Amino acid sequence: MTLIQLVVLAIIQGITEFLPISSSAHLILAPIAVKDWQDQGALIDIAAHVGSLVAVLLYFRVETAKLFRGGMDTVFFRASDDRKLFLFIAVATVPTLLLAGVFVTFGISDMLRSPFVIGCTSIIFGLLLWHGDRSKGAREGLDTITWRDVLSIGAAQMIALIPGVSRSGITMTVGRYLGLSRPEAARFSMLLAIPTILALGFFAAIKIAQEGAGADMISAFVVAVLSFICAFASIAFLMRLTQKMSFTPFVIYRVIFGILLLVFAGQLMAA
Repeated sequence: MTLIQLVVLAIIQGITEFLPISSSAHLILAPIAVKDWQDQGALIDIAAHVGSLVAVLLYFRVETAKLFRGGMDTVFFRASDDRKLFLFIAVATVPTLLLAGVFVTFGISDMLRSPFVIGCTSIIFGLLLWHGDRSKGAREGLDTITWRDVLSIGAAQMIALIPGVSRSGITMTVGRYLGLSRPEAARFSMLLAIPTILALGFFAAIKIAQEGAGADMISAFVVAVLSFICAFASIAFLMRLTQKMSFTPFVIYRVIFGILLLVFAGQLMAA
């Protein structure tokens, strides 16, 4: 892989992982847009996700500490608010991981990696984000989140296995429908990313063990660092944006992006 490909992939992963515009869609389309690019391989995937993971852990270091303490409280059967938060994140993540296993086992993910599917989901779920964001909800603080919220957002996150839906986008959408304020919906979505990214890294590590790394460690390090920088910047940007304005700019981007993809898909079918 060329340096420019590594840089572009790292930037795409870092920026799009936490913004409600679907990182998987952009990563899938990058090699299609530039035909000479080869598949980045499992090691580069891990490096990009590690960079993103470190970014969210560092930005939300207070919440990360709560999750760690909550995990320890869970292990030792100690009741606490931290334990409740830990269980919220864990329960909301399990359905997605189970469905992901089904997708991988039956090759469903590969069947959905098309410009037409991504174009449709980008538009449909972008409009849902706009509609959900019209909610007047203003519940602030993780302590306002209930089991109803957790189960609803966890179920919605499963849909994000379809490319173009956006994990952060669908979880923020449901959070807004449930009455969470924009910053709180975004915060909970970011925290949900932690176990999801860890799981993706785990599956990529298995792939490396089975097929080999397919890339050198220097390339992986470059991707991890760039992904971290871009992810941290995108999280900071999103959290500041949610305090000042709506998600409408992302909705507009998604609709335009989706229309362009549908046009491209039509040209492919006509060729």
